[in-house]
Amino acid sequence: MYYYIKKRDDGETIEKLRELAVQYPTEGQDLYYSRIRREGLKWNYKRVRRVYLLLGMNRRRKVRKRVPARIKEPLLIPDSPLKTWSLDFMSDVLTNKRKFRTLNIIDDYNRQAIAVEVAHSMPASKVTELLERIIKEQGKPSRFRTDNGPEFISREFRDWCAGQEIEIQFIQPGRPMQNGYIERFNRTFRENILDAYLFEDTMQVQILAEEWMQDYNYNRPHEALGGKTPMEYRALPAACCH
Repeated sequence: MYYYIKKRDDGETIEKLRELAVQYPTEGQDLYYSRIRREGLKWNYKRVRRVYLLLGMNRRRKVRKRVPARIKEPLLIPDSPLKTWSLDFMSDVLTNKRKFRTLNIIDDYNRQAIAVEVAHSMPASKVTELLERIIKEQGKPSRFRTDNGPEFISREFRDWCAGQEIEIQFIQPGRPMQNGYIERFNRTFRENILDAYLFEDTMQVQILAEEWMQDYNYNRPHEALGGKTPMEYRALPAACCH
């Protein structure tokens, strides 16, 4: 016996759905069908549904987030305090293997340690809260220099900086040397604190970090500052520093 089998030509439907998936990766079948109908194509819903499933488009697709292009800027020394603060995160573990992070902040002008804040987690909301407190104590800088970490590129952090009229200078991805001042600070902090002690809780880390910052700012001479401590350098007339 011979039977006539109707052949389905889904080539055009496949091509259209793939095109829509590239243009609108976060949309789904219903929106694609609406767009198809608005273009004047008369395919019925069952046809679009069948091809949609055939292509596996019902499975969750991971959309890769792209970091906006960053401009390479020279690592210049500001001509006065409160011009540029560099921000960066470090990570370590307690004796119970629980992870913690530190948010390190320095003033690029005199390499002063503005803050080392310790917490188990530090989302953008907590970062902005910490910065508000620090700014009330230390004053407000004109600019932050940061990497492209999720906390710094988040809309919450960027909107907060805009509201504070603080510029953000993002370094280029994979170029930590563009944030060289705080990279050097991080290395010193790790050698003297994180790698030198075992900590049972974050409070121990915070207390020791604050004691170390006091010595770092007031007693530790810096070769880059002509043998002066950060606070000694800050007290000099600007003309003597440049």
